[in-house]
Amino acid sequence: MLQLVTYASGGAAMVVEVGYAQAWDLETRVPWRPISVEEARERDAAGLPYVMVYQAAGREAPLEVRLVSWRDHYVGLWVYDAQGRRTYDLDMRLLDDPTRLLRRYTVRWHYTGPEMAEFDEACPRITVELFPDGRGRREEKSQGKRGGSYITVPRVGDDERWTDRPAFGEWPLFSARSHRLTQPPVFEITEPAAAASDGSGLAPTTCWHPPRPAQPGPIGELFRPGVRVTDGYHPEMTTVEPRRIGTLRVPSGLLAVSGPDIDHKDGPHITVPVPPGEYVLEEAQARHTYHCEWERSEVTRTDTMAVRLLVSEAPAATWEMALRPDDDPRLFIENQISGFDTDGATGCFADAGAWEPLLALFEKGLIQGDPDLDPGVYEDISDSMYLLRTRDHVSGGELAAFATTGDGTYPVWVGRSEAGEVVGVAVLVEGMPELLPEGGATAGA
Repeated sequence: MLQLVTYASGGAAMVVEVGYAQAWDLETRVPWRPISVEEARERDAAGLPYVMVYQAAGREAPLEVRLVSWRDHYVGLWVYDAQGRRTYDLDMRLLDDPTRLLRRYTVRWHYTGPEMAEFDEACPRITVELFPDGRGRREEKSQGKRGGSYITVPRVGDDERWTDRPAFGEWPLFSARSHRLTQPPVFEITEPAAAASDGSGLAPTTCWHPPRPAQPGPIGELFRPGVRVTDGYHPEMTTVEPRRIGTLRVPSGLLAVSGPDIDHKDGPHITVPVPPGEYVLEEAQARHTYHCEWERSEVTRTDTMAVRLLVSEAPAATWEMALRPDDDPRLFIENQISGFDTDGATGCFADAGAWEPLLALFEKGLIQGDPDLDPGVYEDISDSMYLLRTRDHVSGGELAAFATTGDGTYPVWVGRSEAGEVVGVAVLVEGMPELLPEGGATAGA
């Protein structure tokens, strides 16, 4: 039974127990490493992540769980129903004003009955994205993931876009209306029964964590022969020796990576500083065998998975996603990508210092089909994902265009050495492959 407190006026308020922990296990729905309120206060002041769990007596599932991580500019909220399903996801961000939070991203699931599974593909849902500059996007899927979408611009005022940042311990119960509470709840702090461990060690992978942008995956391995991978469609592929397709001159010391088929009034989408010089262009390729119905036999083919401008022969210790000039990482949601856009399945590496003349030559040659272009400034490349090269006679800078497998946004990955120097810039022309385990097993086996 729910525990209630009766007011003199006759109204009844629910008693809500509030517990703290270092993390929340989304799979088991239990707190990981419960902590005292004082330790939670210390973590809050230090910007370290912690969770608040709101529980009502007689109910197995929590009312809501909040994850606070000021170092990540993030406060997240999950609301649970009586069946233990998550019904509402609220993602708030701390930006330049320390007194308020942006309601950056929300998702609300409308389960059609108590038997419907959590996040069932057929479950109707509404997603809203808001940005600090007034932009926004609302997407309604009344038939779930497999149905159509109704996309509009959300009409929200400043008071709905932003919310005040409460002091520690003064957070309201955001889900009070969802749980049909008519009176403000009474909070009771619960302390852990026993002292937690020293706090060392990583939380299980099933624990909730602040949103992370898209991660690089095995980019370096794609350029190393003999590595077994899968692209999700072909069960097993083996990388071969990278294919070198000439060089690219970047005398300005600023590499542009962009979609040359998109309006570039503000210049290239991505730029990466590199030492002025001439760099090798490569393709990462993988070989696979499959049964061809047309030829009625086993067929072996080699596909390009990524292209790279090789700045140095030194191995990349890390890979990072390059950002566009107007990107704010504080606003990135889970697995969000940034990169260059293309409407014609085309990207390019180019010298940013000669961007406009190089782009003009690309448009004359590939788009307008000008037959009179000087071979010294325009060169077709055959039998490769690289399509063509243009050259600016004045600066010596060059542009090399390459094909992608479709339109959209393609991340640009920058490899850095142990010393932090750029050693390579890569673009996956399709998706991020997955490494297969050693010993011959396939993914998911």
